[in-house]
Amino acid sequence: MIWAMTTSTYLTPAQAVEESGFSLDTLRYYERIGLLGTVERSSSGHRRFTQDDLEWLGMLRCLRETGMPIAEMFRFAELVRAGEETYPERLAVLEEHNEQVEAQIANLRQQQRLIHAKIGFYRTALH
Repeated sequence: MIWAMTTSTYLTPAQAVEESGFSLDTLRYYERIGLLGTVERSSSGHRRFTQDDLEWLGMLRCLRETGMPIAEMFRFAELVRAGEETYPERLAVLEEHNEQVEAQIANLRQQQRLIHAKIGFYRTALH
């Protein structure tokens, strides 16, 4: 984080973009489809983001960057909004996603081995 928030501090949309790494269009989209929930507004109607919003955006970034489809992210978001009684379902969603991430990592490692082999071939061919 580039600055520390206090409970009475809000981020402007531009600051939320900088902090979250998402584009403003993505933040609007996530709010519109219900992934982000309702973002507070100032008296003039401008969005203002809280620390909770940023923490949630961090989770969404993690899920997105590890390949979770938007529909599954939305399902997870609905479970979070439904309260603590959904902990078992949330755990199941994350465990299933973790298995998919592990499979992706294994696949990438296999691809990396092939790349390393080709690098070795070219290094040997050049000497």
